[in-house]
Formats: sequence, C-alpha cells, structure tokens
Amino acid sequence: MKLPLQDARQLVHHPAAMSVHEPFRGVHTVLVTPFTPDGSAPDLQALERLVEFQIAEGIDGLIPLGSTGEFLSVSRDERTAITETTIRAAAGRVPVLVGTGAEDTREAVALSREAERLGADGVLVIPPFYSVPTDDELFHHYKSIADAIGIPVMVYNNPATANVDLTPAVLARLSTIEGCRYVKESTLDVTRVRDIISLCGDRMTVFAGVLGYESAWLGATGWVAVCSNVAPRLSGDMFRAAVAGDRATALPLYRRLAPLLPWVGGPRYVSGTKASFRLLGMDMGPPRPPRLPLPETDLAALETVLRQLPAATSPWMPGLLRGG
Repeated sequence: MKLPLQDARQLVHHPAAMSVHEPFRGVHTVLVTPFTPDGSAPDLQALERLVEFQIAEGIDGLIPLGSTGEFLSVSRDERTAITETTIRAAAGRVPVLVGTGAEDTREAVALSREAERLGADGVLVIPPFYSVPTDDELFHHYKSIADAIGIPVMVYNNPATANVDLTPAVLARLSTIEGCRYVKESTLDVTRVRDIISLCGDRMTVFAGVLGYESAWLGATGWVAVCSNVAPRLSGDMFRAAVAGDRATALPLYRRLAPLLPWVGGPRYVSGTKASFRLLGMDMGPPRPPRLPLPETDLAALETVLRQLPAATSPWMPGLLRGG
C-alpha cells in the first residue's frame, strides 16, 4: 500500500507528554565529532558548520555523541561543549537527541539530566557495554534514566558493540517504562522491526540503525543514519519515499546510496565518514585513537564513490569540484 508522504510521516503518535518535536521520525544523523587537526580538542566551529549543512539539506534530526561521534573518546567537559554547540546551532529547527549511554547507571542518569538541562529533545542510550546486564538489570537501568528526566529515551540496541542483545521481548518490557518511547534497532536482522512492532504496538517507535531502506518496509518510521553525515538529502529522500510505500522512487535512490554504505559502516564507520568529509572539502579532523584515519591507499576508491553522490556538487562540499 502506497501512502501519501505526509501521512507516512504521521504514522506514530504518543499521547504521553511529548517534546515539541515529537513524534520523532525520519532520518536523524548520528553526527561525527569534528576535532582540531591534531585531535587535541573538539572543533566547535566545524561542528556548527556541520549542523547548518545538515539542516540546509533537509535532515529530520541530529544525534551528537553517539558511536559515530566517538562518545567514549571525549572528556566530560568536551561532552558538555559538544552538546551545547549542537543544540545552540540547531536552534530548535530540528530535534536534537544526545547520546548519554554509560556503563554506570548513575553516570547515564547524570548525563541525561545534563542533556535535558542544556535543551536536548531526547536522549539515545546504549545499554551498559561491559557488564552484560540481565533483563532485570536492564529494566532498572532504563527506568532509572527515564524516571530522572522529562524528555524521551531512545533505547539503542547494538549487540555487536554493547555485549547485550535487546531482543523484541526485552524491548516489549522496556516499552512499559514511561518515557522509553523509541528504539534504535541496529542488528542486521530486519525481521526484528516486525517483531518489535508486534510486541510493543504504539508504545515504542522503531528507528532503523543500519538497514534503513529495508526496515522502512516493515514499519520503521525513523532511521538513525551514519551515511547522512555526508549525504543527508539523498538519505532523507530515500527513506521518506520508502516509508510512504513509493518503491519506484525509493529503490533507485537506495541503489545510488548503497555504494557509500560499506565506507561508513563496519569497523571504519568513523574513519570512512571523516575521510569522506576531507575529500569533499569540509574537513572534520581526524578520529581519536585507537581509531586511525582511513589508509591513504583507500582514498581513491572512496573518491570514486563520492563523485556519484549529490554532495560532490554541493556548495557546502567544494573538495571534489576543485579536484581536492
């Protein structure tokens, strides 16, 4: 069934207390964190430019301090500066959900309270990533966070990095927590989207974390994307068309986007994304160790991919246009 695009954007409604931007939907870019050339500090001016680029290109939301934002490689003071800068630059034009995951529940609560105080519209929370918590411990962790704040929690399932799998059954239990209204589902099993919706109903809105195109057909109404760092308009147009059931529009856009995905996924998701920005003339600085820059031997192949994207001809991204 093909839905009008406006109707597709309004598929989810939550009657509970809501952010001014709720329901969250569409493509939310999990932002890279720009660093100075020597990596010693966040480059906040570059971050402001990145936010402006994203909004000018029609992105639906922004997520600083996720995995792509190297949240484990910044200090507490740097976290605050990154959060403040993103929220200030966005200026209420799109929702900002801040990554506040931590191994210690008390720390996750403190980070989430700070995000709310600084003006965030929501928080993205990966489970404790070393302790391998039980189902009861996960429930306590997320309830402690949700009870401490008045903005929504997006639960983040990424078992490859978190050491724990938030299965549809676990998410069904978490969806009974007031405030846990969203999930970023980042396994490679697209049937999870179907099962989460079946078990949670309208208590939890599904955002894809990896399989944006595929997940839209099974009911995901949002996508937390890495590729949209460098291709926000293409990513947004593709996903919105898929949510609307417009395969004739969505599939060609997906095929255009697909060659970029291996470069911004897997173990090089940070280095590949930052290398893309450098080639496109909008340098975001290097990743912080232990991550290393993308090897020079890979740059020619990446440049070939980037030349096929709208960003290659964008005035925001002058690098490839001038042969840089």
